[in-house]
Amino acid sequence: MAANKVSLANLADLKNASDDAIANYLNSLSFQQSHTMTDVRLAIGYGAFVIAAAAGGWDYYYGFENTKLYTAVAVAVYSLLQGALAFWISFVEQGTVYQGQAPNSGQKISIASFNAKKTEPLYRLKVTTQPAASEGKPETIELERSFTEWFDESGLFVAAPFQRFLASSIPVVGRADPKRVKSESRDLLEGDSDLLDAVMSAEAETTGTDKKSGGKKRKV
Repeated sequence: MAANKVSLANLADLKNASDDAIANYLNSLSFQQSHTMTDVRLAIGYGAFVIAAAAGGWDYYYGFENTKLYTAVAVAVYSLLQGALAFWISFVEQGTVYQGQAPNSGQKISIASFNAKKTEPLYRLKVTTQPAASEGKPETIELERSFTEWFDESGLFVAAPFQRFLASSIPVVGRADPKRVKSESRDLLEGDSDLLDAVMSAEAETTGTDKKSGGKKRKV
């Protein structure tokens, strides 16, 4: 992702690059990504394309008069598929850019992003998490952060601050990558004992490594 450079004036490009970085980051933490929504959208889209191509082929080889009934049916089916696609994108996906399952805990996560307003160049996310147990209630949080926190002045994407933002704001991500959780995120830590334990363990490992590397005394 370090080579991703976009125009800072193009909010759509900033959003899309950030959306792509979510999957790259979470998958690197061994999250199991679900592609169900994308697969359904592609199936509907390809289905509509096949119907349109078939109608065109019928007309080319057999003429309009001989195939007008089939063409009428194809147009009706194509319209239904396009309507289904629009419904799926607007009311089912609703801006979802990532769905997956956390390692170890099996907690489910869904992340949706929304187009930034021209007057407010902010990256807006809606994150829904649900325990692995089916009876658990889902929890939703909404996040807003400026794109300038992870894009430099030339439009180059910088992964580290973006990953810190996600790990520090989303508990299930913070548990998977405690070293990325900002120490000043006290509200998040105090509200999640498991995440606090993970962060303390990560800090202890880091401190232990520092002591080993710099703990030798010099003989005089």
